[in-house]
Amino acid sequence: MAATSCSNPPLSFARTTTSGETLWCRNHIAIPLSNQNNKNPTNSRRALSICNCGFSASTSSVEKEQDRFVGWFREAWPYIRGHSGCTFVVVISAEIVSSSFLDSILQDISLLHGLGIKFILVPGTHTQIDKLLTERGKKGKYVGRYRVTDSDSLEAAKEASSVRLTIEAKLSPGPSMLSLRRHGMNSRWHELAVSVASGNFLAAKKRGVVDGIDYGFTGEVKKIDVQSIKERLDRECIVIMSNMGYSSSGEVLNCNTYEVATACALAVKADKLICITDGDIFDEHKRLIRFMMLAEADQLIKKRAKQSEVAANYVESVEKSEGSFGNNFVDIEDSSLNRRFFHNGVGFDNGNGLSGDRGFAIGGWERFNRINGYLSELAAAAYVCQGGVQRVHIINGTARGALLLELFTRDGVGTMIARDVYEGTRVATGSDLAGIKRLIHPLEESGVFIQRSDEELLEALESFIVVEREGCIIACAALFPFFEEKCGEIAAVAVSPECRGHGQGDKLLDYMEKKAGSLGLKKLFLLTTRTADWFERRGFKECSIESIPRERRRRIDLSRGSKYYMKVLHPEHGGTIVRDSTVEMH
Repeated sequence: MAATSCSNPPLSFARTTTSGETLWCRNHIAIPLSNQNNKNPTNSRRALSICNCGFSASTSSVEKEQDRFVGWFREAWPYIRGHSGCTFVVVISAEIVSSSFLDSILQDISLLHGLGIKFILVPGTHTQIDKLLTERGKKGKYVGRYRVTDSDSLEAAKEASSVRLTIEAKLSPGPSMLSLRRHGMNSRWHELAVSVASGNFLAAKKRGVVDGIDYGFTGEVKKIDVQSIKERLDRECIVIMSNMGYSSSGEVLNCNTYEVATACALAVKADKLICITDGDIFDEHKRLIRFMMLAEADQLIKKRAKQSEVAANYVESVEKSEGSFGNNFVDIEDSSLNRRFFHNGVGFDNGNGLSGDRGFAIGGWERFNRINGYLSELAAAAYVCQGGVQRVHIINGTARGALLLELFTRDGVGTMIARDVYEGTRVATGSDLAGIKRLIHPLEESGVFIQRSDEELLEALESFIVVEREGCIIACAALFPFFEEKCGEIAAVAVSPECRGHGQGDKLLDYMEKKAGSLGLKKLFLLTTRTADWFERRGFKECSIESIPRERRRRIDLSRGSKYYMKVLHPEHGGTIVRDSTVEMH
């Protein structure tokens, strides 16, 4: 490309380099470095890209940025389609609400709203309330998970709830018009501002006197106005749910933010509850926990019940809720499920049909001092999963773009708790041998799988993962690690004929990849004769036999003519950890 300069550019920019070259560019146009005396073809291909703000970069770095954007957008495409039309309840912790991180989070929420996601926001206010009380020479009082709301605290709570106005103002502008003008002036651009709705969606009742403690104007959730909320969502509004509730006698009551959020998620049957906090959940090795099955989270919280009031409250709550503890999950389509936890119009069930201490509140000194890390948020997440919400995400709001990365990348950057993703998936035991044989025998007979004797299967049994449903093995696969090469072989992926086409294979492969990551493996490989296209669609690429670990190469039956495929795992983008019962919170 010949060296050029801009003639009367409308938005020109000139810069002199250290070598004396003067660079002219037009807005967002890459102009090669002009040096007519320079005969070096390498230098003649160098270019500079300068925008209005004066940012410059070489052509190669610009191309890398463009490639990254295109790659990310393609990766995000299935999630964009999948999340559109879904309802997400987002509880924003008071620590984030009072920080500089709030602006970028709201900007991302506005973006996601434009992609068709329905949002109900529940902002926390306890930090602001305590700050106002301190400024007035008062001190906040907590008993367990609840604030004791006296008249001074109530006034501070009312004032702190004005954060709703701040959030409304920050959400309202919509996207920048300057960015849109490049695509032409269109009257529709002026309609892209975000509509925000708030109101008296929360009916509450006084907590009253509990164990001799008068909680004053502290309220408990009694009813969520689901119809009014859904009407606003259907009108493409972002709904802001205040923690200030209204009693039947006209009093204003200060409710616990997480009690409001959990009640709202259950009442509206949200697709997700998202908890935006100021930190992450780590395992005992200080690694971010990216995924937990509900049964896993349930077990961890139970272990902490003796040292944590929040954990003890969770255990008491779910044990008093019929048929929804541990692995005894209830079908999420069961319309009675949510009512076991939150009775809209009555409140949370305390086991005798009356509203009482069953609202899942988290707070007090245990949470604020982080005595047990983010166990409080984990307990709230498990609680709503038990009640029927399919996914809960706990995200560190101080990380740039965390909400987008959590929702639009495969493994996210936060912690996801799910009630159904790997339900019934587990390591094989001796009693599963017959079920595994039943699955793989037809494939051995047809030549898709190599023949394995009972002795060989039994010897490899601990490497098998199975999916069990109603006592029957409906899918299986094996993972054989090669630790020296930091890779693993996936083999014997089989799904029963009646269960094919329902995602069982994907679920199993996803689990295997996560298990491989937990073992420190960087790559997965496989040998196949008939199923290459299925694995190609899931990120595996054909490789040479030399890419296979030497130990495994010696045992390959070359007469089968198998194809070799490999997939590189990306722990920086995934690295989801499959843990055992030794996980601890930090």
